[in-house]
Amino acid sequence: MSTTDQHRYTEATTLLAERADCGLGDRHCERLRDQTIVVCLPLAEHIARRFSGRGEPFDDLEQVARVGLIRAIDRFDLGAGSSLLSFAVPTVMGEVRRHFRDRTPTIRVPRRSRELYEQVKIARAELAQEQQCEPTDEALADRLQTSPAAIRQAVGDCACGAAISLDATGPSESEASGLAERLGEPDPGYGAVENTLELDAAIRRLSERDRRILGLRFYEGMTQREIADEVGLSQMHVSRRLRQTLDLLGTQLRTEGRAV
Repeated sequence: MSTTDQHRYTEATTLLAERADCGLGDRHCERLRDQTIVVCLPLAEHIARRFSGRGEPFDDLEQVARVGLIRAIDRFDLGAGSSLLSFAVPTVMGEVRRHFRDRTPTIRVPRRSRELYEQVKIARAELAQEQQCEPTDEALADRLQTSPAAIRQAVGDCACGAAISLDATGPSESEASGLAERLGEPDPGYGAVENTLELDAAIRRLSERDRRILGLRFYEGMTQREIADEVGLSQMHVSRRLRQTLDLLGTQLRTEGRAV
């Protein structure tokens, strides 16, 4: 730590000690707090620069670091035995790390798309103010000297990279519940699979002749007359066997708790 830094944090500690002697609501106490924050601002800038180059604008990181610095100063206890610097550094870094955890995309967006998207946001605001309407992709492309396809690509890439919490609620009263509750619903495919497995087990318990008749009727698509010629039975006998077999399958599935 340089001599300048040592002097800075010594001054900040002195200000905090003086502030601790102030009464609650004292305007001088608030001025001392503000002075302490100003003295320690270089710490927030230093930590923000350590995290720069990871896809987030430096101005945003510095703002988050300053918020962490203010919280550290407000929570610092002179009587705890630790120095202001040793308490503030992990507090500010934790605030910046939370920012990356909560705000940065889970999908890596190409740098070119991120940079163009930032330009698109600025150009869209400018054109909306100038034209008094939402600008088209063509107007944005003309302003930024690029193509409408590139505009759409950048916007699409950045939209895909944005994560949405499953606990997020919608803007309307009908969407007051969490996103997970609104997206989740029973998948009918699971029931179909279970019914198919149960039906297959029940068919396996039939006689070979009844299984063949079922296969010819429902898999081969034969008529009862064609089945009768194939298996050497009368059409009436085939009709009776089909009806009895289907009734038997239905009874077995209902017994096992499955709806036909």
